[in-house]
Amino acid sequence: MKNNISITIFSIILFGTFWLLPAQDKKLNKATEKYSQMDYVEAQKIYLSVAEKGYESEELFTKLGNTYYFNAKYDEAAKWYGRLFKLNPDQEANILLRYSQSLRAIGKSSSSKKYYNAYVEKRGNDPQLRQAIDYLSLIEENSGRYQLRTIEAIYNENHITFGHTQVGDTLVYSSTEDINTVLNKKSGWDGLSFLSLYEVEIDSVGNTTSKPRKIRGVLNSKYHESSAVYTKDRTTMYLTRSNLTYEDKNNDQNLKIYRSVKKDGKWQEPKELHFNSDHYSCAHPALSPDETKLYFSSNRPGGYGESDLYVASIAPDGTIGAPKNLGAKINTSGKETFPFVSKSNELYFSSDGHFGLGGLDVFYVKIEDGGYGNLLNVGRPINTYADDFAFGIDSDTKRGFISSNRTDTEGHFVRDNIYTFVETAPIKDVYKALIEGYVTDKQTGEPISEATITFRDSEGNIYKELSTDKSGYFSVNTNKYQTYTIRATHDMYDTDEKISEAGYESQRIDFQLQKNRVELVEGTDLAKVLNIPIIYFDFDKSDIRPDAAVELEKVLAVLNEYPELRINIRSHTDSRGSDSYNAILSEKRAASTLNYLVSKGISRNRLQSEGLGETELVNGCSNGVPCTKAEHQANRRSEFIVVE
Repeated sequence: MKNNISITIFSIILFGTFWLLPAQDKKLNKATEKYSQMDYVEAQKIYLSVAEKGYESEELFTKLGNTYYFNAKYDEAAKWYGRLFKLNPDQEANILLRYSQSLRAIGKSSSSKKYYNAYVEKRGNDPQLRQAIDYLSLIEENSGRYQLRTIEAIYNENHITFGHTQVGDTLVYSSTEDINTVLNKKSGWDGLSFLSLYEVEIDSVGNTTSKPRKIRGVLNSKYHESSAVYTKDRTTMYLTRSNLTYEDKNNDQNLKIYRSVKKDGKWQEPKELHFNSDHYSCAHPALSPDETKLYFSSNRPGGYGESDLYVASIAPDGTIGAPKNLGAKINTSGKETFPFVSKSNELYFSSDGHFGLGGLDVFYVKIEDGGYGNLLNVGRPINTYADDFAFGIDSDTKRGFISSNRTDTEGHFVRDNIYTFVETAPIKDVYKALIEGYVTDKQTGEPISEATITFRDSEGNIYKELSTDKSGYFSVNTNKYQTYTIRATHDMYDTDEKISEAGYESQRIDFQLQKNRVELVEGTDLAKVLNIPIIYFDFDKSDIRPDAAVELEKVLAVLNEYPELRINIRSHTDSRGSDSYNAILSEKRAASTLNYLVSKGISRNRLQSEGLGETELVNGCSNGVPCTKAEHQANRRSEFIVVE
């Protein structure tokens, strides 16, 4: 018969808030009337009641500290961790880190630093700092994947030419070479003609099949135009243009992004987008494959560096949303510019803030749901000692264009020119690593499905969150050079947390969770529910030792919480000594345990005791079999079995 009781060892945390425990299920409603008033008992109450009586143990204080820590009650966590360290300063690294973080959260920075340093020393490395990486060797791993050459028909070392947009058989690019007038204006930036949009026909391998021509009409003004991109239906264009609407002449060199639409076969006057400003530049637009996002570069206030990458949504009616910074993983204190998004949703951009080979280098990152993959330098020959930018590639043909001011002589520079290339091998994720593991029940070894696994990076940000499958398995692709705090939670189990190691391509991290909510049916062992491994007695004695009293106080708290609950106390010995002697000794120890509970106010008629000696060994360590101390200790145990 089921007793209408469940024990909840710890309160459950989810996103920092407590959730109410579920109601009793239908089976429990069928329980006998004498248990009808019994509800779920939180073991936090049990542990607190034991601690408040003055009992001390590492397990007790660790459990209480962890309970409050996982529920973000850092003042209480610090209190109980503090008592733990007074009892024994030599604790595992995870506890050192949790105590440090709890102290920091309540403003005790000096003490927090002390325990954090102890944590670093214990682990032998600082997880807040990335391991020393040989960046040049990592770049080399992705080098040699491109065949690259100049586009001879438009190559000119005395003019600036750049761009990658291919519209059918036409390459649209920007150039300072004004081929139609002698009276063209000069830019104050470099003394060259202003950039204008040009087009040239090309074949399937990037060879020109026509002469370059300047795009006529409203798309070119007397100032700068560049970085044109088109929608797939070729009826909308986004482009970069000089600030033509400035009120203060000091702002005339800022750039803005404009949009033009084609009506009746003609491009209309470009209109600037709402997020432009006279006080900063927005430039180099790029469209996502589904054309619902607009990426661009800007030095607008609030960024990370000289220029950052941003993204804004594009509604079906063409409305542009508010720009969002792509974040610190992409942007640096330097320049991030010239974004391009491939058909495969891969973001390419140029940066001088990430580690590269020279000035601006081209970088790659996969756009994923809710974030980005690992940031990779695409390697030589796309990147050189010079500025390499305006990268674009067709994911199907693997052909594309890159602009650069390189020459064949390293250290020598010319004006920017366009190169055509073909990618001969896919990029290799040199940071990719795998962390996998299983979550199982600590007592039964059975897999725990639907456990929530949360990965946090060294700054505490959520890197990935997922659930275990039916076999309790989880796996996450990670950065090989990062450490992660990994937390396993389930509403039926204690929360546990572990920290990965940096520098490994793969590692396995398993969790064995202690069940925290158990239906106390007949036959349930409170020792397993309350994590009581053994009631210790001195050799050849049956007196209750102080450390045993701490464990018995847990049982006492449950019995006080549920005055109708009845248990059978069963004591076991190992096989050392005669069978008859062990039987008598176990009887005395079981009786001593019973008497202790009676002395604490528990009615004797609620308790039974039974000494089983060595008759129910949990392993093969019977008479005459050589075994280790640990194997013998597994047989010396106490059980507190719920009876009808």
